Amino acid sequence: MSGCFYENGLRFECQRCLYCCSAEPGYVYLSREDIISGANATALSPRDFISVYCRVIDFGTFSMVSLKEKENYDCIFLTKDGCSIYQSRPLQCRTYPFWPSVIESRESWEREGRSCPGIGKGKALPREEIERRASLRTEPYMILKGKDIWQE
Repeated sequence: MSGCFYENGLRFECQRCLYCCSAEPGYVYLSREDIISGANATALSPRDFISVYCRVIDFGTFSMVSLKEKENYDCIFLTKDGCSIYQSRPLQCRTYPFWPSVIESRESWEREGRSCPGIGKGKALPREEIERRASLRTEPYMILKGKDIWQE
């Protein structure tokens, strides 16, 4: 991706402001691996993990699994000390802010920086690492209509 706006890297260092985990409604769509990892972190079966910590978002012919939010829009796993399953947090969380939609242009990166104080801070991540993180995004776990919520 030669000539891209982040050819010389992008600076990001999490400031632990927790804004990306709170304050606004949103979705943290989970992959199959995320569900298994979260289930292991909470000592639940994948089916029980979905039942306790997730919501199923209906898209008509299929549904996807997203983490629940508290009434104030905080992530279900957000505590005063941060993420209670940090070592097993979903890929969507681990790769932020290096999502394809955020790094698609300088404008989208700068727009994200208006709500994320970590953008522009710290040492620059090289282009190769930015693209590696962006490529890690996997397909969310999809449930076809009429199928069991968790197919082992």
